[in-house]
Order: sequence, then structure tokens, then C-alpha cells
Amino acid sequence: MSTAPVTAAFAPLTIQDAEALVDTARRAAEAAGVTAAVTVLDAGGHLLSFRRDDRAVLIAGETSTRKAYTALQLNAPTADLVDAVQPGGLFHTLPTALDRPLLFIAGGVPVHRGGRLIGAVGVGGGAPEQDHAFATAAAESLV
Repeated sequence: MSTAPVTAAFAPLTIQDAEALVDTARRAAEAAGVTAAVTVLDAGGHLLSFRRDDRAVLIAGETSTRKAYTALQLNAPTADLVDAVQPGGLFHTLPTALDRPLLFIAGGVPVHRGGRLIGAVGVGGGAPEQDHAFATAAAESLV
């Protein structure tokens, strides 16, 4: 006798979700007077949405994407991982061991729904603690 596996239904990150995440982070940055870039990745690490303020430094686009990717791969806010890559830290060699765009600077936050990792948002352009606050505000706004 065979039984089918039980799976919990969950809603993956949609393009509408991604655009809402970008909009929330962008509005938070704007309210703080910060010109920023915002990247949203789905659970597979694929780009769903991106926006860079035309006044933001060009590197903000790259840093927002790398922060989102790092938060997604390690399922943790990048702000929580900064110490882990310092000499003696758990992930000290990780940034150089992988040929992946990891960036251990605050501003990347995983996005969960129903307890499952469904994507990540990354923000670049402000001070690291500002970027973290903008990304966190976006992730917490998703229902």
C-alpha cells in the first residue's frame, strides 16, 4: 500500500510581491533621504525585480544584488553574518572559497512566507545599517 507524501501548500514569491518589496524599500530609503538600489530574488536566486534610483551610486545596483543573494543562500540577514567572515569566524574563508557573488555587508534579508524561504531582498546605496533597515521594512511588509 502506497501513500502520497503530504506537502504543505505555500505561495511562492510573485512578481507582484517583488514589486511591492521594491516599492516599500524604495519609499523607506526616500523617506530617509537615501538614494538606493533594491533587488528582489526568488527562492532559486533568480531576479524578479530591480530598481536603482538614477541618483544612486552605480555600485549600489551590484551590492544590492549580492546582498540579496547572500541572504538567500545562507537564509540569514547579511547584518547577522558580518562577524562570521572576520578572521577566526565561522565563514572566514567562504567569500573566497566560492565563485559566487556573496557580500557580507548589512542590507540583505531573506523573505519567508508560512515559515518557508521564498526569496530575498537586498538594498545598496546607504550606510549598511540604513540598507538593513530598508530591506527589513520591505520583508516585514509582505503578508
